[in-house]
Amino acid sequence: MLIALGSNLSVGNKSSRDVIRAAITRIGETFGAPIVESRHFRTPAFPAGSGPEFVNAAVKIEKAVPPQEVLGALHDIETEFGRERRSRWAARGLDLDLLAVDAQVLPDLATWQAWHDLSTFEASKAAPDKLILPHPRLSERGFVLMPLADIAPEWRHPILNKTVLEMLAALPAAELVGIEPLSPDE
Repeated sequence: MLIALGSNLSVGNKSSRDVIRAAITRIGETFGAPIVESRHFRTPAFPAGSGPEFVNAAVKIEKAVPPQEVLGALHDIETEFGRERRSRWAARGLDLDLLAVDAQVLPDLATWQAWHDLSTFEASKAAPDKLILPHPRLSERGFVLMPLADIAPEWRHPILNKTVLEMLAALPAAELVGIEPLSPDE
């Protein structure tokens, strides 16, 4: 399974970077499996101007867990870190997104396609009421693909039939502006 992490608000005395580190530890404890972790990246808020810069990362876990169970566990971890879902794409202490589970398409191709085809404006106004895999917008987001390229560069999108590296290469240069890896001591 592939999971994206993001934070652009401190939680208690933890900076966004510390929140990401603690969340990765918590994910490992929850699933009891080894984690492959990407570098951490400083990224502009999405959409532009919606808040402070983010720290983003991604993890890969090699363990068979039903996707709905994974999503529930990720929401529980977000809640432990004080996440409240008040508005879409708002600043937050922790955001965990289940990006993909192998080549599974959920709930079905038609639903995935409908969410994938929404404009950014339409997507900002609605949230799916069920899990959609792979994440319908992952191919459009540099802040997701850059960390994902560290840990799963050859993962192939089951619908778009492109690897993470191919999706990353297809992004307009503007999607990558301001995304930079953080040094280990930042």
